[in-house]
Amino acid sequence: MTQTNAIKIFEEKKVRAVWDDQTEEWYFSVIDVIAVLTESLDPKRYWSVLKSRLKKEGCEPTTICSTLKMLAADGKNRMTDVATTEQLFRLIQSVPSPKAEPFKLWMAQVAKERLDQIQDPELSINQALMDYKRLGYSDNWINQRLKSIEIRKDLTDEWKRHGLQEGVQFATLTDIIYQTWAGKTAKEYKTFKGLKKENLRDNMTNKELVLNMLAELSTKEISEVDNPESFNEHIDVARRGGSVAYDARKRLEAETGKSVVSSLNANQIHQLKQNTEDKNESE
Repeated sequence: MTQTNAIKIFEEKKVRAVWDDQTEEWYFSVIDVIAVLTESLDPKRYWSVLKSRLKKEGCEPTTICSTLKMLAADGKNRMTDVATTEQLFRLIQSVPSPKAEPFKLWMAQVAKERLDQIQDPELSINQALMDYKRLGYSDNWINQRLKSIEIRKDLTDEWKRHGLQEGVQFATLTDIIYQTWAGKTAKEYKTFKGLKKENLRDNMTNKELVLNMLAELSTKEISEVDNPESFNEHIDVARRGGSVAYDARKRLEAETGKSVVSSLNANQIHQLKQNTEDKNESE
């Protein structure tokens, strides 16, 4: 079973989801859906109470949801309750909310779009572009981000070719790449930017994205040439790939006198952009 993690946006709110290629189904985080529908300050508690109520009414929660690993607020993949589109339709009937009907339509559209994208991969790129635009990213940044996704996939495909496992091994090598070129592990980088569960790359500046792409591209290219066999050899390749980007970073910083690694996150970048636009309009 091949799964693809994603973040879907409903009325500017994020809903974690996993696409299963085998069943061709989206699995949505029940907690995230509860948060959207109820705007509860404690959606986990709300879901716990609702599960107890459903059980008393003779409806076992296990029949309307299952569990999968998803990225949690602490940045780790943790088991969480999930439900398919059909299962969520049944669950939503038990959640009084004026957003229930709009949310059902949204889920149906998300499911249709994914099936369409399987037939025409270009639609996936267009959808990602629209999602980033809606969140306030610039066209230039979006172009860089979409390219970074392609480069990252090329690298992970290379790791898979060598039999490396997603999860700990991928995360370890990624940390080494970050640590080498940026001086921080992924966790340290996210803390530096004031992030919790947000995607680190979605909060990088253009310069950070470009250098991280260079690091990952270099790691993939070196791996193809060296053909590492042991995990320790892959670690060495990751350091060498990251070093290519580190050298470029230090050269750029020497030429400009400005640090490449920035504490700014996406919200701060968007706010600075808005402030500049407002100032220009008032002048």
